[in-house]
Amino acid sequence: MEHKDMENKKELVVSAIENGTVIDHIPAEVVYKVVRILELSLHNDEVLIGTNLESKKLGKKGIIKIKNKYFRQSEIDKIAIAAPMATLIEIKNYQKVVKRQVEIPDVLYSTVKCINPNCITNIEDIPSKLSVVEKNPLKVRCHYCEKTQEPMLDVK
Repeated sequence: MEHKDMENKKELVVSAIENGTVIDHIPAEVVYKVVRILELSLHNDEVLIGTNLESKKLGKKGIIKIKNKYFRQSEIDKIAIAAPMATLIEIKNYQKVVKRQVEIPDVLYSTVKCINPNCITNIEDIPSKLSVVEKNPLKVRCHYCEKTQEPMLDVK
């Protein structure tokens, strides 16, 4: 077999998406957590998941391609909490239109659940509001009960 043929066999081709979002640079160990918190099993179009892929930056990384899906800010915040190194790439007509690093916001609204069972957000129908007090490791403080905690993503 020629050397050129061997090179081609080493490459894996994952189909491009016409429209949608690519989440890249996800640490391999949290790929399925991102799938779960974004409820991608309920998405009615293609969802391509790659994990344990070679990465110079992370060692092993994951990638998720979601056809015909663009994320709201609250969903992007969830990605940032689970995978702060992730990159979001929006695709339209097979072209990259936006590429950005996710960022942990200073305040999380209805994204993270307070761990205090006596907090009003867990007793009444009040959306959670937590302030980020530390980004690495991530620690948040509840606006209502002032409990400091590691974030627990609220998956409904």
